[in-house]
Amino acid sequence: MPSCDHCGSHVSDRFARVFADKQGRLLACPNCSANAGIAEVARRRTRTA
Repeated sequence: MPSCDHCGSHVSDRFARVFADKQGRLLACPNCSANAGIAEVARRRTRTA
């Protein structure tokens, strides 16, 4: 099962398909960011990584 690369929490395969970047990294999940802002948090974390 995939996990968030930021906090290590497990996420579903479906969540990973939707929110992973082109390299397959998950930089945000419901456990470490607000549900409404997951995509924005992931974009910001990508820029700083």
